[in-house]
Amino acid sequence: MKVTIAYIDEPPFGWTKADGTATGADIDLADAVLRAIGVNRIEHRLTTFSELLSGVEAGRWDMNVPLFVTPERAARVAFSVPVWAIGDGFLVRAGNPKGLKSYASLTERPDARLGIIGGQVQHDAAKASGVSEDQIAIFEHQSDAIAAVRAGEIDAYASTAVGNRILADRIGVSVVEAVEHERGTSDKRQNLPLGAFSFNKRNSDLLAAVNRQLCSYLGSPNHRACVATFGLTHNEIDPALAHQA
Repeated sequence: MKVTIAYIDEPPFGWTKADGTATGADIDLADAVLRAIGVNRIEHRLTTFSELLSGVEAGRWDMNVPLFVTPERAARVAFSVPVWAIGDGFLVRAGNPKGLKSYASLTERPDARLGIIGGQVQHDAAKASGVSEDQIAIFEHQSDAIAAVRAGEIDAYASTAVGNRILADRIGVSVVEAVEHERGTSDKRQNLPLGAFSFNKRNSDLLAAVNRQLCSYLGSPNHRACVATFGLTHNEIDPALAHQA
């Protein structure tokens, strides 16, 4: 049995190593689950974020790496049980020159520019917080957004808090830093956006098999040890598990 899974270049969730193989927290999770359900051929297909939903809809591949679950996306694809829950954050130049701590903080700095990957949920979140379209620069690739931050062309790149933390460690905290968005004083782990694998709605057999294995594997010592090597902790895993209870 062969399964093709599409991924995007977005460490620590997925990226292509120098030898051409795919790696990352989401890639390793998918591989572990697929092997456990009897898949003996796994193909990893690098694509862009804008192609993920349309590609799996059209049957160009069998499943996507996890992305945030929204009602609009659920109308197009079938989601698995959630595998992580992660809040947003910014990648900014070292010292955070414009003091950007949330989308709302951008509304107080009309001179600040925000970079976002086209089609990602951060775009809607920024607009809902009052950030004007004039302040938003859209990129297709994460690497271009990061380069724009480093060059001072934008003041912040919006993505997941954990992803930006890993990026800052890799690039160097003397160059860039990660800023986790301020949240309310109530339980900060509640209502975090959930991420899940996605499938063509006609591929119910694969979805059901993956879900069965995810429900027994997520939160296990092996799962926690695997994703920990990529920087994901109980903070990202446990809120997703709570939604399976």
